[in-house]
Amino acid sequence: MHLIQVDSVQRWMEDLKLMTDCECMCVLQSKPISIEKDEENEFVLSSQHSTCDNLQLLLKRAWIISTEFTRIAQKLEKNKWQRVHSMTVRVNCHVRSMINEHNMFTRNSSEEMHQFEKLLIDKCSEFTTFTERCIQIEDEQIQKSMKSCINETLCTVAHYFGQLIELILTHETQNLLRQIELSDNVYITELALSSLFSLTQEGAHLCRIIAKEGGVVALFKICRQDCFRGLYPQTLRTLASVCCVEEGMHQLEKVDGILCLADILTDSSHSEATRAEAAAVVAQITSPHLTFTQHLSSFLENMEEIVTALVKLCQEASSGEVFLLASAALANITFFDTVACEMLLQLNAMKILLAACSDKQIVDTPYSRDQVVTILANMSVLDQCASEIIQGNGVQLLLEMLFEKSSSGNSAEAAACERVQQKSAVTLARLSRDPEVANAAVKLSSIPRLVKLCRSPTERNNSDSVLVACLAALRRLAVMSPEGLEDLDFQQLVKPRLVDSFLLCTNMEESFV
Repeated sequence: MHLIQVDSVQRWMEDLKLMTDCECMCVLQSKPISIEKDEENEFVLSSQHSTCDNLQLLLKRAWIISTEFTRIAQKLEKNKWQRVHSMTVRVNCHVRSMINEHNMFTRNSSEEMHQFEKLLIDKCSEFTTFTERCIQIEDEQIQKSMKSCINETLCTVAHYFGQLIELILTHETQNLLRQIELSDNVYITELALSSLFSLTQEGAHLCRIIAKEGGVVALFKICRQDCFRGLYPQTLRTLASVCCVEEGMHQLEKVDGILCLADILTDSSHSEATRAEAAAVVAQITSPHLTFTQHLSSFLENMEEIVTALVKLCQEASSGEVFLLASAALANITFFDTVACEMLLQLNAMKILLAACSDKQIVDTPYSRDQVVTILANMSVLDQCASEIIQGNGVQLLLEMLFEKSSSGNSAEAAACERVQQKSAVTLARLSRDPEVANAAVKLSSIPRLVKLCRSPTERNNSDSVLVACLAALRRLAVMSPEGLEDLDFQQLVKPRLVDSFLLCTNMEESFV
């Protein structure tokens, strides 16, 4: 399950709230203290406003129990019988607490769920009794012979626990989607959307449940009602998360979701935030990393309208975030085929993107530059692209991107910087088949920078992909302008086979003198 990375002490403090005194729990058998009728009504009312919090509590409790199962298996492997028993007691308490907490904020649980709850509690009690019997046996051989039975029981308990969690999450998802579909109240719908979005952030499995229960259909229903216009950005953000799984894509195809997205993007009456979130959905469903592409046929039918709207959004973007979302969608679309790249060329996208890069308020992160250089790299296969690059001072921009460095040391940002360096070198290599571009690159001292990236691993963050791209660009420029290279560089980086130059550069030891 997805957990936010936090300080270990903070994590311990949060988990401590969920820990229970095992002895007390064993005595009480986790029976809830009854509440007066008037207090009960007050509780039900307040719980409606904290569905999201209740689900988060449930997920945290489930994570703790899953972790305990793993630890029990580890202790069992080491024959730590006393620890196995105490941890089993603790798991028993956690399971009972989780079930009671869920029953307190859920009003319409199914009979199937109650049966699973009873079955799980019985299995946990049986497991606790079994481990207690083991610690009373002093003969190690008998204990070892019982290990396989305990393992089997542990697997059974974990299986029933997994099925119960699946039922609970499905039930809560159904409740949220029912609220979204039946409510015409903006406030109630917004609360349900917030809880649903929170669930999507817990990982692909939750997104599959939401898609399977008709989440994509319900979300697009909101996007087709004018009374919910204020909720469009939040709805589209949730859609982008659900569409990271194949089940979400299937649902999107069934409800003509791509046509709806095209309508939103091309309608200037929608807010920039709404169109930006629609661009984010497009970026998600066109990701080149997806293995399922059956939805792309309907996308191609609407591609021209979508690409035109995205270029306009890039041009008019009021913030770096809006530009990032629109350019990410365009970057993914350029991976389809050269038709998308030809469309961009006709729409003067090259000029718009190069102009945006000079505005540090708009293209303000390595992530945005990564999207821009991806588009440039994919467009550079077209012969007409070279003149556009020259006119827009694009060679200078590509050279600047070869100097891309992470300022924060963040691993994600460092990876984005590597991609920027690699793709700018690839773009230079492709465009340098045009003598005018090659000459401009040589005049701007691109060769010394490429040589340094090849010879100095720290300059390229030890990236092999950057090295290969730089070697390719250097060889292309050397053909067009051999006088720009020193003899040693030519002998080591250009003349040998590419693989030999690569091995030479990867085996270089940096001098610290």
